[in-house]
Amino acid sequence: MIGVGTQIINDKAKKYINEILESKRISYGPFLKKFEQEFAKIHGAKFAIASSSGTSALQVAIQGLKELNDWKDGDEIIVPSVTFVATMNIVLHNNLKPVIIDVDKNYYEINPELIEEKITKRTRAIIPVHLFGQPCDMEPIMKIAKKHNLKVIEDSCETMFAKYKGKFTGTFGEIGCFSTYVAHLISTGVGGINTTNDPLLAVKLRSLFNHGRDAIYISIDDVKNKSDKEFKEIIQKRFSFVNLGHSARITEFEGALGLSQLETWEDMIKKRRENAAYLIKNLSEFKDYIQLPKIRSETEHSFMMFPIVLLKEKKQRVINILEENGIETRDMLPLTNQPVYKKIMDIKEEDYPVAKWINENGFYIGCHQELTKKDLDTIINIFKTKVFNIKK
Repeated sequence: MIGVGTQIINDKAKKYINEILESKRISYGPFLKKFEQEFAKIHGAKFAIASSSGTSALQVAIQGLKELNDWKDGDEIIVPSVTFVATMNIVLHNNLKPVIIDVDKNYYEINPELIEEKITKRTRAIIPVHLFGQPCDMEPIMKIAKKHNLKVIEDSCETMFAKYKGKFTGTFGEIGCFSTYVAHLISTGVGGINTTNDPLLAVKLRSLFNHGRDAIYISIDDVKNKSDKEFKEIIQKRFSFVNLGHSARITEFEGALGLSQLETWEDMIKKRRENAAYLIKNLSEFKDYIQLPKIRSETEHSFMMFPIVLLKEKKQRVINILEENGIETRDMLPLTNQPVYKKIMDIKEEDYPVAKWINENGFYIGCHQELTKKDLDTIINIFKTKVFNIKK
């Protein structure tokens, strides 16, 4: 099977894991702390806070902003029509109202031209979702947010190490939300991470991830090298809970896996981009039949996956051929056609024509760093001989 993703366990990861086992320090410690610091440094953010999933990162990002800015239940958050369900779910879980905006037909991300007409007196934030490894068109989004005094929560769960006009995702708005789940760019099995430049928000997030504990004490390291007065204050407050929080912590093991991959992220991204370029070059002869990934001007693409949209037919025939020939596929994150939302919200798929087209015609395959030239040539050959019936 030529999979959509991979999991890297390199020698450095094994070394780090063994060090953790020898230390018997499994809860938040030096590996997680360094992972957060390095992730923040790479992306140009002041703070990074690790958690149990990208969904947790999103959930707490909204909760933190809601509480710090006194948003009310029923206030509105703008979300795109194509994204993973977590983006919608976390708005609903925070007792807020998602307002759906259709996406751009070329890049599959929120269409800035459609945002302002949906803004009301109760709109509080925009969630641009950086899909498949490519940043959204952030300049007009940030202009709209500034004009209407809206917060920007970047759902960057699928996009790391990619710049838009010289700036990394996760650093445009108030907060960025990343995922390190299986098959993502950095994969720790489970995990998520937030980036922010706001110290108050960073403290709030860390508390919320830890049951709402007073951030004066998050780990046993917090009592080290303190004055007598500070030590006594920490001891007094270490079981003081100041927020209604969650258990969204991860272990040193995830920190070690993440840290080991951060050390080689540039090679990983380079290989993904090379693989994507090879597929685009060799599948371009079918450009009248399939829409291949496009890269926006002044924008980098990390290619977490390789999206394809069929131009002249619905996707099921092609998906069946690819799967039958050992090429794994996934839907392009349909949102507006999900049964659960039709039960609880007034969503009509035809109101989002681009999303409907993507839902019916779009899918993605892998282009990750462990795919060989033989794997890529197999993909290309299956498209030629099986999908389009071109005989050698």
